[in-house]
Amino acid sequence: MARSDLLLSLVRAGAMGDQILFRKTVEAMAAEERAKQHHVLADRLLENVRSLPNNTQALHPVVGEQLQGLFYEIVPRRSLQDLILPEAVLTACQELLEEQLRMDLLRSYNLEPRHRVLLVGPPGNGKTALAEALAEGLTIPLIQVRYEGIIGSYLGETSQRLKRLFDYVRTRRCLLFFDEFDALGKERGDIHETGEIKRVVSSLLMQIDDLPSHVVVVTATNHPELLDRAVWRRFQIRLTLPAPSPKALEEWFRRFEARIGKPLGFAPRILAEKLKGLSFAEVEEFCMDVQRRYVLSLPQEDLKPIVAERLKQWKLRYNPPAAEQGAKKDGKKKTSAGTEVNKYFAK
Repeated sequence: MARSDLLLSLVRAGAMGDQILFRKTVEAMAAEERAKQHHVLADRLLENVRSLPNNTQALHPVVGEQLQGLFYEIVPRRSLQDLILPEAVLTACQELLEEQLRMDLLRSYNLEPRHRVLLVGPPGNGKTALAEALAEGLTIPLIQVRYEGIIGSYLGETSQRLKRLFDYVRTRRCLLFFDEFDALGKERGDIHETGEIKRVVSSLLMQIDDLPSHVVVVTATNHPELLDRAVWRRFQIRLTLPAPSPKALEEWFRRFEARIGKPLGFAPRILAEKLKGLSFAEVEEFCMDVQRRYVLSLPQEDLKPIVAERLKQWKLRYNPPAAEQGAKKDGKKKTSAGTEVNKYFAK
């Protein structure tokens, strides 16, 4: 039997005369039946919906336009195996995938799989990559929200666009990803925020509550302190992605050596110590920098001088000479985001 959320969507499409929603709902029902090995029923559903006259433009000439600019649809390519995650985070993600992939068993016991995830941590440490890996593990598309398309300048416009987005994702199996979630889920008690923002947050939370469990919603933020208090209880899984430890960086460089098939000339442990304090995104950029210089230096095959030169370049990146001179001239101790990194470059 079809899921209740799809039956409700089918009724809603009929009541509104929305043929596009009707088609998408029937296609989702067919996909679910095919997953249950009910191929004959799935084929009949698709045959019947395809026999309908193709007059969707006459019914809803602007439906496609209303969705344009609200999201990016991304085909996921990273997997959980590609990421270096804390053990607790990896276990939680594997449990989420199992619940989603075996939802029929859970439903036979009147249970629903968890499908709402909140990711917290400093920038560049894998929140977006983890959302992509979850979508890849479920073999579903990743729908990334575009705030420039969602947030409007007129009263009620943002809430209306959010409703259109959520109405769309309900009709398909996907992972809905909100990066920088604090841009929408702000604390409503903030006296500096307008009434419009408070209405948007209320609408957003209700829409998240109403999402069916086949839609996995993942949100990410660098500033958890800005989130509304009611946001937290909406998410069944809350994970922290910290900055990489030296052990994690050491594993990163081992994998990088295996990927390029060449020794770096420095032990992974040494590189991890020298680059301690960088995020995963910065370390990835460092490795890409090394790889680019290696390709351009071929047929030379020794990577050690290339890596040594890159280390010098990255030291300057975090402590420009001009800034050092200015600090000394002022007789003040220089502090910067790269202070922690700089100590290890000097070794």
